[in-house]
Amino acid sequence: MAYTVVAHYRCAPADEETVRATLLKVREATRAEPANEVYEVHVVEGEPGGFLLYERYADRAGFEAHKGAGHFKELIVETVWPLLVERSVTFAEAL
Repeated sequence: MAYTVVAHYRCAPADEETVRATLLKVREATRAEPANEVYEVHVVEGEPGGFLLYERYADRAGFEAHKGAGHFKELIVETVWPLLVERSVTFAEAL
């Protein structure tokens, strides 16, 4: 059953380029994961420092594997998250 993650990130405008570049690196690494079906990075219009991530995995186990990947820890947990002033995430399973 497909598992979808929609994340909304907001950083200070001064950190926007660092976050953008890092998210694009994550996108490339994540798209190579066996269970990843979609990983898109969007800039939120009218919201400086705003990003929206849309991710879909074959199943929840695929997403859990993604969270255990070295690039997730290095690029998301250690690089992006410390720069965020706001983060919200929605998890959904396909019917």
